Amino acid sequence: MNMKQVFDRVKPFNQLPQLPPPEEIIDRDVLLQWGYASRNLAELNKNLHRLPDPLMLVNTISLREAKSSSEIENIFTTDDEIYKAISDSIKEETATSATKEVLRNREALWAGYRSIHKTGRISLDTLIEVFQQVKDTPLKLRSPQTQIVIRRGYSEFRSGEIVYTPPRGVGIIEELLDNLFEYLESEDPFHTDPLIKMAISHYQFEAIHPFSDGNGRTGRILNLLYLVNQGLLVLPVLYLSKYIIENKDDYYYRLGAVTQRGDWKGWLIYMMNAVKFTSTYTNSLIDDIVNQMEATLEYGKAKMKWYNKEVNETLFTQPYIKPGKLNQVLKRASRTTLTKYMTELTDLGILSPKKDGKEVYYINNDLLRILED
Repeated sequence: MNMKQVFDRVKPFNQLPQLPPPEEIIDRDVLLQWGYASRNLAELNKNLHRLPDPLMLVNTISLREAKSSSEIENIFTTDDEIYKAISDSIKEETATSATKEVLRNREALWAGYRSIHKTGRISLDTLIEVFQQVKDTPLKLRSPQTQIVIRRGYSEFRSGEIVYTPPRGVGIIEELLDNLFEYLESEDPFHTDPLIKMAISHYQFEAIHPFSDGNGRTGRILNLLYLVNQGLLVLPVLYLSKYIIENKDDYYYRLGAVTQRGDWKGWLIYMMNAVKFTSTYTNSLIDDIVNQMEATLEYGKAKMKWYNKEVNETLFTQPYIKPGKLNQVLKRASRTTLTKYMTELTDLGILSPKKDGKEVYYINNDLLRILED
């Protein structure tokens, strides 16, 4: 199909071709990049087992992913705001709207992760649950009459111009989503590898644009859930949004090129590069965290009789720690003892105090340095 003849950016793209796409889109160049991406992703999955508790990394990486995914949609907050919020339920309740959006993004990832572990599949119910968590809304799929269009950003040339109008009409979104989930769950005629199917389905989801808002963030969470569901990752820790932010113009250009010209090759190579570089980055992050944890454990045990593996792991669950979090591991030590321990950790440079009004947070600067690199 010559997609250029049927595409009109100001009319609903109801002619969006269903999946699977033509077999010939996966050529030698695409397969070469797929090979690199697959190898790097497999190394990341293996490296996850080096962590004493892999969920530690999920808590930190999912937060970075959530923050970056929100920044792609021009929702900005500071690391300081986020770390304070996740270390203190009160701060989370009173956080800025941008910080709350980031935290909802992380919780949406976890909601989807729990859903696929419970049901063993990614379904429309999973998708809607993720979207509702991202946007903190009871809404579901957008209504047929909703006049959604995609416009250029206001910092771009010809700002405000319509660049794409997603499909619209009674039953059209539902039909396209049924096809998308059938493609994800079934063995397609070409036996496409799950990594390539992830890239293909990400374009398709963004082109369908099934929700009134939050499609980008929901779609990027869907990528991670699919990789976990297919056994390519044991946990959703691929930091894809970092790559997309650093190559944002190319991301939107490649999406548009599929719609306007059927250029699947450029899109697939872009996504394979995203997986390849992101896997390498996350691998180095794991190495740095594990090495620092081991060094801190050795140092702490040599200086303090009470310091142990459980305490050390707690200090690496998140960059900002409140004494109460540590006290859960210390089996409810007295206030005097806890104060003494926090003073020792500060004097030894393992933590540093940070005041925020009447509150005091303790920062693991070594972990913060690694995450902000």
